[in-house]
Amino acid sequence: MSASSASSTTPVGRRGFLGFVTWAIGGLVSLGFGIPALAYLFGPALRSQQEETWLPLGAASKVPLNTPTLFKATVKRQAGWIVSEEQIAAFVLTEDGREFIAMSNICTHLGCRVRWIADKEQFLSPCHNGIFDKLGNVVSGPPPRPLDRYPVKVENGQILILGG
Repeated sequence: MSASSASSTTPVGRRGFLGFVTWAIGGLVSLGFGIPALAYLFGPALRSQQEETWLPLGAASKVPLNTPTLFKATVKRQAGWIVSEEQIAAFVLTEDGREFIAMSNICTHLGCRVRWIADKEQFLSPCHNGIFDKLGNVVSGPPPRPLDRYPVKVENGQILILGG
């Protein structure tokens, strides 16, 4: 036998075996902690965009005919590891009690909150006196476009808007 073939068939000593077992156990423990840690660190960044979220506003019966009614909902948003809550407000209008429209209460000019003036049947924005009709269309002032709209659906007598 040559010297090289004799060294390759030499049995593993006690010290070598214990060293191998120690490294193997350490590797398994590292994987046990490492994989969840990597998932925690990189998971939010790799997660796909949130699917659509329908937010409940309130009962459809609370909306009088031809009068925009303000409803509020709270939305939780997650950006990476940061979770924030945002309040969304929308004016809901119905002319027949079956079909509903929901409009943002934020002026399209400078982002001020609009308010409904019932005796004039108009929305007024304090941002340079922007005025919108009850359907959210611009009547006068500097707003460049009508009030933004939310998709609406009614389920079990509850008004829901798409706000995700």
